[in-house]
Amino acid sequence: MTIATQDKLQYNWKHVISLAGLHIGALFALLPSNFNWTAVGLTVFMHWITGGLGITLGWHRMLTHRSFQTPKFVEYFLAFCGALACQGGIIDWVGLHRLHHTHSDQNAIDPHNAQNGFWWSHIGWMLYKGPAHAEIARCTKDISSDPFYQFLQKYFLPMQIVFGVLLYLAAGWSFVVWVIFARLILVYHCTWFVNSATHKFGYRTYETKDSSTNCWWVAVLTYGEGWHNNHHAYQYSARHGMKWWEFDFTWVTIQVMEALGLASKVKLPAAK
Repeated sequence: MTIATQDKLQYNWKHVISLAGLHIGALFALLPSNFNWTAVGLTVFMHWITGGLGITLGWHRMLTHRSFQTPKFVEYFLAFCGALACQGGIIDWVGLHRLHHTHSDQNAIDPHNAQNGFWWSHIGWMLYKGPAHAEIARCTKDISSDPFYQFLQKYFLPMQIVFGVLLYLAAGWSFVVWVIFARLILVYHCTWFVNSATHKFGYRTYETKDSSTNCWWVAVLTYGEGWHNNHHAYQYSARHGMKWWEFDFTWVTIQVMEALGLASKVKLPAAK
């Protein structure tokens, strides 16, 4: 898909309205009356729980690429953490990311084709109804029949609402502003930088068929996901930071899990 063909797509108004509302809600964190160090600390912690353990470790490396295996209770826990990041249904997320790798920077089936520009790959693609969604069922047969994943697919938004209500009752509005709105927006943009910035900024170690790059600051924000060129070269590898100085916090987490007997069949490049 080129920029010209985007004009033919229909807006996904549900996404447009929800993303606008969440960004507006996050702006309330700028009000001095809503600042609370405990809320900020909990926001940072939940950023790691939902963005690090949930999206990066669970949804991406474990479920999408099957780079390691773990006992079912751990798998479900990590998947649940990812659902609290509120990045859509887990089956849709896994399917769209697998399609990104299959058609990376090539055509409309790559949902966030970086050839359409930074804005498109960062957020623009979510504002439209693209053709990739029709392909999700075909590439998620390994998880789509699981009742737990069906539950997370259907109820991720009500779960977030319940979480917000409990926060409000326990700690007040400032915690809702920070731990729900600000945290969601921070995790969103950190995740989206992997789609946009790591196809534009940084260096390339491997000659892949796409524009993926290794970007250190995205790696910092996403617990190791910024070593994206490495990932596209070895997409099933549990380790993304291949050089000693390419720090990959999620890979360290997997190593700890393996030492504790909570991760097995960890996949790595043959030469590494």
